[in-house]
Amino acid sequence: MLIHVINPNASHEMTQQIASAAREVARPGARIEVSGGTASPVSIEGYTDEALSVPGMLDAIHAADGRGAAAHVIACFDDPGLRAAREVALAPVVGTCQAAVHFATTVAVRFSVVTTLPRSVPIIEDLVSAYGAERQCRGVHAVNLPVLAFETDEGTARAKLLHAVRAAQKSDNVDAVVLGCAGMTSLTRWLSAECGIPVIDGVTAAVTLAEALAASGYHTSKTGGYAAPLQKPGGFERLAS
Repeated sequence: MLIHVINPNASHEMTQQIASAAREVARPGARIEVSGGTASPVSIEGYTDEALSVPGMLDAIHAADGRGAAAHVIACFDDPGLRAAREVALAPVVGTCQAAVHFATTVAVRFSVVTTLPRSVPIIEDLVSAYGAERQCRGVHAVNLPVLAFETDEGTARAKLLHAVRAAQKSDNVDAVVLGCAGMTSLTRWLSAECGIPVIDGVTAAVTLAEALAASGYHTSKTGGYAAPLQKPGGFERLAS
């Protein structure tokens, strides 16, 4: 069973971290294939970065679908291009934010999200609402560090993240915290142990959900809104075949 995981940004270090996390939770018999963006921004921090990352991501998903991928994971917490990816792919496509929210509402009554920059807060708030968890989510908080700080200044990033998770746990009175950036993946277990509550990483949640969908034999419906894109000159006709 081939699970394709794509990091939509162009950070090689983050792609490697995502690959390590995905393979650690993969079930026996699953093969994890990880790809990263090439013509994308090195980090995705806002709507423009999201938009720039999507075309290359759609190409990669289409190509992996052709190689027999049983499911795809978009390893960015903003879930960029998720609906477009589902148009392109026959195999299920799982977003990390959507998966993390589903996990959080299963293991806890209330949860909060801790992310990187303040500009990401409204994006994540809108996603949580779209995924039906607005009532259970008690807050989205930013540590005010850019995504790449989790590669270049890990000590500061760890300290700020621990403080933010503990603060959310106390101020929001939550039972779990979701990490709102794929660059935080490697700190999940440490934070859970330090704070005594489930700290949920979207990458591992999404890989687990993708495996379950694939093992159950599900595919993306092609009869409605996720029908393959229409062929038209100058569009994504190469993705419709």
